[in-house]
Amino acid sequence: MLFTKTDIPDVTLVELQKFEDERGFFARGWCAREFAEHGLPGQVVQMNISYNRHKHTLRGFHYQLAPHGEDKMLRCIRGSLHDVLIDLRPESPTYRQHFTVQLSAANQRMLVIPKGCANAFLTMEDHTEATYLVSEFYTPAAERGVRWNDPAFAVKWPVDAPAVVSEKDQNWPDYAG
Repeated sequence: MLFTKTDIPDVTLVELQKFEDERGFFARGWCAREFAEHGLPGQVVQMNISYNRHKHTLRGFHYQLAPHGEDKMLRCIRGSLHDVLIDLRPESPTYRQHFTVQLSAANQRMLVIPKGCANAFLTMEDHTEATYLVSEFYTPAAERGVRWNDPAFAVKWPVDAPAVVSEKDQNWPDYAG
């Protein structure tokens, strides 16, 4: 795997290191040892799948409060999505800043999202599917969110408004952190 750090601490893009032949390719998509060598989370307790029927479906921003914070490793396995994460770690030098990246089945990138960052994505194609490897079990009482258009963050999305967004995600209050 090839690891690229971003401007936000602990946020990393992971590219496949492919071994190709006439059959196609083989690549390691996750390895606890390699992640540890790069200072990234090595524990996975759950894998989540997000299937989205329609283009411009928005999911997020989601995160969990400590001690149930989740490290997430997100990969788009069908279609494409515009992913945004917001650094909500008050001790971080990039607190309240956001990072965007395109993830797709074609580019096969993985985004490592550390605890304390909220994540959201907008699908760019119908029938987009993503998988998350997650370091902690989902704890409903610890779930929190940020509204996709919260003025505190001024995220520039590739469309004016999502075509599909859940009531819960539409109604998160303004961020008060």
